[in-house]
Amino acid sequence: MNVSADVKAFNSPASEAMPMILDTLPDPAIAGHGCPRRTAVQIDLMLLAIEALELGGSEAILAFADELDLKNIIKDRVNLWRMRSSNPLRRAHIRRPLSILEAKALVIITCYIARRLTVVIRQLLTIYQQLDEKQIPLEQNLRLGNYLERFRRHFKSRMNARRSGLIALNSDDKLDELAIDLLGKLLFCTGTTGMQRFWISLFDGEVD
Repeated sequence: MNVSADVKAFNSPASEAMPMILDTLPDPAIAGHGCPRRTAVQIDLMLLAIEALELGGSEAILAFADELDLKNIIKDRVNLWRMRSSNPLRRAHIRRPLSILEAKALVIITCYIARRLTVVIRQLLTIYQQLDEKQIPLEQNLRLGNYLERFRRHFKSRMNARRSGLIALNSDDKLDELAIDLLGKLLFCTGTTGMQRFWISLFDGEVD
């Protein structure tokens, strides 16, 4: 596949008009049209947490792409996989940047799904806090244990453990900490301006 040709066509002025919902997120002041490495990593990890929260997470992403009129960006499952494979920590990493429009679409969908799962996310965070305060193993709670187990399984099957960025995540305890941290970020996205604040945070230290 000629990736460069695809990217050029995607950014062409003749491209179909983009949905207005994309305008809710400001364009970052960064050089070029691609997102920084850290942005692609963080978006993919948030989507990984969503997949661990509920079965059929990938289907939900595609369903929201259709509902929010973002199908011209996230066309199908293969297209979604290519976007997420811009994460350099993945086993199947594709050497192409995640475009700003693609990142916006994924962030918007992430936040909409997080809002739908607000009650579940709050409950899991409350359970975590209670168990942590009492120093009770997290797997003692079935719901939290299932989420953490699914997250670890997804992470280990999709990420390349030999990447330097993953050296610190070399144990189940570290992956559990990451999974809980992502729950907090998802809850953050459900606030009134959560989507915009999360989007801006993805480019902290990256703007020109």
